[in-house]
Amino acid sequence: MSTVTGLDGCAAPCVHPEKVALATDNAPGVEELTRVTSVFKLLGDPTRARLLYALLEAGELCVCDLAAATGTAETTVSQALRLLRASAVVTGRREGRNIYYRLSDAHVRLLLDVTREHALHDGERHR
Repeated sequence: MSTVTGLDGCAAPCVHPEKVALATDNAPGVEELTRVTSVFKLLGDPTRARLLYALLEAGELCVCDLAAATGTAETTVSQALRLLRASAVVTGRREGRNIYYRLSDAHVRLLLDVTREHALHDGERHR
């Protein structure tokens, strides 16, 4: 009788030392991984993601505009922006009594674009 091997397992166990060395030598450290995963956690919340995509499209928006654009309560928008600002994903510019928020840099724009493109591509593949 033969043994059944799962699709995610190795059919013939072996290690490729040169590939393992590449993976381990270039792997991010614990501190860097913590920072990277915290960004993905921020994107993992639908409300925060809606806010970020609104900023991606509109450029700069105040809390009132963000609330209206996303159908979210202003208090919820403020709480989300506090987290996004603390993680340097968004930045604000004060004009009188209002603060206008925008994505902090091109890296955030690229991350949102690539993530959305991947999600759409992945969705097409599963139709």
